[in-house]
Amino acid sequence: MAYKKLIPIIFLKNEKAYLTSDCDALISIATPVEIAMKYSENGADEIIIIDLSYDDDSHEKAINMIRQISKTIDIPLIVGGNVKRVEDVKKYLYAGASIALLEDCKESNLLMMKEVVDRFGKSKIGLWFANVDEESINLASDNQVSCILVSNIDNNSINSIDFAGIPAIVSAEDNIQELLEKDFVLGVTGPFVSVPNYDFMASKQALTDIGIRMNTFKSAIPFVDFKLNSDGLIPVIVQDYKTDEVLMLAYMNKEAYDKTISTGRMSYFSRSRQELWIKGLTSGHYQYVKSIEIDCDNDTLLAKVKQIGAACHTGNRSCFYRNLVSSSYAQTNPLKVFNDVMSVIEDRKLHPKEGSYTNYLFDKGIDKILKKVGEEATEIIIAAKNPDAEEIKYEISDFLYHVMVLMVLRDVSWEDIVKELANR
Repeated sequence: MAYKKLIPIIFLKNEKAYLTSDCDALISIATPVEIAMKYSENGADEIIIIDLSYDDDSHEKAINMIRQISKTIDIPLIVGGNVKRVEDVKKYLYAGASIALLEDCKESNLLMMKEVVDRFGKSKIGLWFANVDEESINLASDNQVSCILVSNIDNNSINSIDFAGIPAIVSAEDNIQELLEKDFVLGVTGPFVSVPNYDFMASKQALTDIGIRMNTFKSAIPFVDFKLNSDGLIPVIVQDYKTDEVLMLAYMNKEAYDKTISTGRMSYFSRSRQELWIKGLTSGHYQYVKSIEIDCDNDTLLAKVKQIGAACHTGNRSCFYRNLVSSSYAQTNPLKVFNDVMSVIEDRKLHPKEGSYTNYLFDKGIDKILKKVGEEATEIIIAAKNPDAEEIKYEISDFLYHVMVLMVLRDVSWEDIVKELANR
């Protein structure tokens, strides 16, 4: 059985985030990107964005905002609201949406549903109902869309609707427990779960306690089975979940571990103050849990986190910022190498250097860069016919370099590429 979900919704208009489609209440004075980031950090399972743009210019601004949100958050994004043609679905998906919503009230959307499903796949398409009707549900069922978003419906009459086996996301005013207990309801959304600072982790923990299967943290091994040191504590090595950079070392007792599991924020036991220490409570530099692992002896934890700000009290990103000894070695971590090369290319773009081949390419512009990418791709094909593996490694390296120049020119990062591949 799949987890049930709590899904905040943003009605996006003029680059501002509203609680409802009539745009009479801002979610917050913060930007939509900041609001979405807070939802993600507080434990939301997904985010819905309804694009209320009204002309081409506002639509492009909305797409850019959706792209920024997608780059910032770590949870799936469902987007709908302004689909007039298949190209609009592509724009939402390319901006980072995991699912694009078609509206049942727009006949043109329903007519092109099969074309959209055939092109992008049924898992990428959902249907947004302002008012549910049997014909639209049957059409959605025939095309096997991934989900149905239901709004403007009396929660008391939800049982009378046959959703044809398609998971439903229902807009709720309150009483989310009653809705989530229904088999066909995948999740709930609406203003109730979209208010600023809504504590998704606390709500999901409370729902889990009454038997509803929510996506919460649950320890695979009880704390009593951990091997503690002489002070009754277990050391925790903390890493950045994306880069694997070691950020800090701290300690937990049972209270700190339980607090971490229940809230999704790293909590420790302060040995100097002899008290529970919620990381970031005073500084704002929270650590949001992505995973916690234990070593073979059950005496050390490894936590991978999303670090806000600096991990170290000195203001440094990591507590391990002072080198004692080192030797020369070739860096072979692929993502770090790619990011390091990208950093050099980005620096060349910002600070041109005389005689730099990279600056030569930037000066010549997009056509020259595309020509080189095409030439290097052809060189790979030729090298692949040669049994000497060294040649193809050389040509692929040349190709990747020129692709990275193109990526910098078009503001695409390796993180964007990795995220897109992961979504696929």
